[in-house]
Amino acid sequence: MTLDDIKSIKGRILGVDFGEARTGLALSDASRFLASAIGNISGGGLERSAAAIKETVEREGAVAVVIGLPVNMNGTEGPRAERIRRLAEMLRELMPEIPVALLDERMTTMAASRFLNETNTRGKKRKGVIDTLSAEIILQNALDRLKR
Repeated sequence: MTLDDIKSIKGRILGVDFGEARTGLALSDASRFLASAIGNISGGGLERSAAAIKETVEREGAVAVVIGLPVNMNGTEGPRAERIRRLAEMLRELMPEIPVALLDERMTTMAASRFLNETNTRGKKRKGVIDTLSAEIILQNALDRLKR
């Protein structure tokens, strides 16, 4: 499933930056103009993360999900990308009525790190924020692409 499959559906989109330790979440406004970080899910693997994402979709009334796909700089996919693809499939099985799209997330963690460096965010606070900021960047990139 691609962003094009989401384009015609009206409503809020949930952005996801999956990680083994934490999974960042972001939500668009109803007009799909702006992505806002809404928190993260602590560890627990694919099954727990999928259940928590489903719960968030239901609670927030999201009509679609965009998950960051970790693609190597040379365009290849590694083991992390395979885990993301499995997460997407789990979500499609749990929520067959909700489209789940993958979006190349190259450079999003670097952009989030650069922003946190510029705002002098360090230590535990940084660890808690970087995943949600990455989810926000992934979702904003998707929203910008949907506008074109």
